[in-house]
Amino acid sequence: MKRSMRLLSSKRSGLSTLGGCLIVVGALYSWSGGAALAQNIDEGKSAPRLFADSCVNCHRSATGLAKGRFRPTLFLFLQDHYTASTSAAWELSSYLVDVDTPPKSRSQKTKQAKTATRRPATRPPAPVPSAPQ
Repeated sequence: MKRSMRLLSSKRSGLSTLGGCLIVVGALYSWSGGAALAQNIDEGKSAPRLFADSCVNCHRSATGLAKGRFRPTLFLFLQDHYTASTSAAWELSSYLVDVDTPPKSRSQKTKQAKTATRRPATRPPAPVPSAPQ
């Protein structure tokens, strides 16, 4: 009788352990909700909106960020480091190149003023004393 109780209890513990594992696995599967779908958070946004959502945290304005770089170079950099898709990288790089300001050229007055301060001031020649006769 004791032996039959032991067999019965061991069968129950084995079944309860298996049932407990199945419940845990089922709970984990239900929490996972199946496969998660990837979302492109930049999809459908304009370039100024992309800049406002991500770049404005570090940069005050888009002016001057391209620094005279070519669009493809800027595209590759943004694609590798800052955007979620190639289309967002291309749109943002195009925007940055378009709003980039060329380096300011010196005006004529500034050039003349700088060259005038570099040269020593010229004086009229001193009169040559005439020799006594």
